[in-house]
Amino acid sequence: MATENTKKNTEVKIQKLTLNGVVISTKMKDTVVVRVDRFVKHPIYQKFLTRSKKYKVHDAGNTAKEGDKVTIQSTRPISKTKHFIIVK
Repeated sequence: MATENTKKNTEVKIQKLTLNGVVISTKMKDTVVVRVDRFVKHPIYQKFLTRSKKYKVHDAGNTAKEGDKVTIQSTRPISKTKHFIIVK
């Protein structure tokens, strides 16, 4: 019974990563490619630069269109490269 109590007390809530981006490709079935931009300050020149990263996102029913602004959230791996779903 002691092990049951420790299991209940050690439950950990995992925070899901949420990102905002723009849909850049909808050519795959149930998958869209979303570009997420972030601003980074250059260490020497102190100028702000835009860095981009592309994520493959699950989109059941192909509801998103190119150019749409979307919010994506991390989830369990859906395929080899898909780890996000569209929230909004």
